[in-house]
Amino acid sequence: MTRPPVVIEGCAVATMDGAGTEYASGHLVVEDGEIVAVGSGPAPQLPGARRVDGRDSLLTPGLVNCHHHLFQWLTRGLAQQRNLFEWLGELLPVWGHLDPERMHVAAQASLAALARSGCTTAADHPYLFPTQAADLLAAEVDAAGASGLRLHVARGSMDLGTSRGGLPPDELVEDRDAALAETEAAIDRFHDPSPGSRCRVAVAPCAPFAVTPELMTEAALLARSRAVRLHTHLAETAEEDAFCRERFGVRPVEYLADLGWLGDDVWLAHCVHLDDEEVRLLGRVGTGVAHCPTSNSRLGAGIAPVRALLRAGAPVGLGVDGAASNEVGALDAEMHQALLAARLRDGPAALTARGALSLATREGARCLGRSGELGSLEVGKLADVALWRLDGLDHRGIADPVTALVFGPAPEVALLLVGGDVVVEDGELRTLDEAEIAKDVERASREIVEAARDEA
Repeated sequence: MTRPPVVIEGCAVATMDGAGTEYASGHLVVEDGEIVAVGSGPAPQLPGARRVDGRDSLLTPGLVNCHHHLFQWLTRGLAQQRNLFEWLGELLPVWGHLDPERMHVAAQASLAALARSGCTTAADHPYLFPTQAADLLAAEVDAAGASGLRLHVARGSMDLGTSRGGLPPDELVEDRDAALAETEAAIDRFHDPSPGSRCRVAVAPCAPFAVTPELMTEAALLARSRAVRLHTHLAETAEEDAFCRERFGVRPVEYLADLGWLGDDVWLAHCVHLDDEEVRLLGRVGTGVAHCPTSNSRLGAGIAPVRALLRAGAPVGLGVDGAASNEVGALDAEMHQALLAARLRDGPAALTARGALSLATREGARCLGRSGELGSLEVGKLADVALWRLDGLDHRGIADPVTALVFGPAPEVALLLVGGDVVVEDGELRTLDEAEIAKDVERASREIVEAARDEA
């Protein structure tokens, strides 16, 4: 049945289109899940339309999260004073007790936090499968479907355990052939390449310290044979850089280049430790970067060279990363953090408010290969939109609405639409029961930590 049109009007509008078009008071019209009009002034009269009063609010594209680990919601607040390798050493044995029910609970909680922070598309990277892989992925996909958000599942894998010089425990790695077979099965079962898709699958071996070169090479061949995207962690810490130099004789970016991994069908998480030539290379080949400023700060990893990457032409989106290294779990907060981190690294002109919003919208869509559908408010694009309330003390008097959104405290989401469907309204999630999720999280978090403690 055809849904009635939705008209949002009277709001400031930041379209994030190529020209940076904005309206001080404008409107947007949604029909059948797509944007059919956007412009200045009042909207045209449409019989039967739902009209939303957007006064004292800002309308933007829905935010795009380019890197996450939904399962980590169950282990927030642990390993508080650890670098990445130490943090993984403490938490991997806990995550080894994931099962489909716990995955479902964690995914629901993570997605709820994302939705309330204006996010409409989330790329997740599950990379360990202590129980049957298809069941864990199915639990995540089911949670995403119930939440109403779009999901990009980057099916991870690890085959380099401690006995062969890797970081993860041997009992948590997969056989290479089995990992590849399970990854292809995930593509067959869950990947929807059609326009407007709400679930897509990417191929995503975990990281150089957890994956053999053979798995990396074969994963790239698999992804390209199935026309899906590639994703991995890279250049996150000084320890990873040292690992690659010692084991492979090269830095992380050169290692990927030697394996045929770089290209415009690839996006990489973190990319903190890059030199100037590596930045230019990523820009030249169009490889994307998921910038995760809060997680990088929490783990003391460093600050990614966002300004240089953007100048080189590389797509740079934002990633919340897992809640075990970013307990906030919110994407609007990452805009604020990205702004501050860029300026700490490169000075006060390094990133503007609109530049930070671009990372969370337009650039994020580029990273995921969906620029034609997402990331800006333009006629013909999917109706993934966020309406931010800026009418209170926290935001009144800030120079302009976009600056209020990025520089100020995270505002309430007055309305979040995904494909024209309501996901958040008046700051409340309409698709999931947050109170029930909170109870389930408390139980599952206790159970998974106790299971690891009993096993130790």
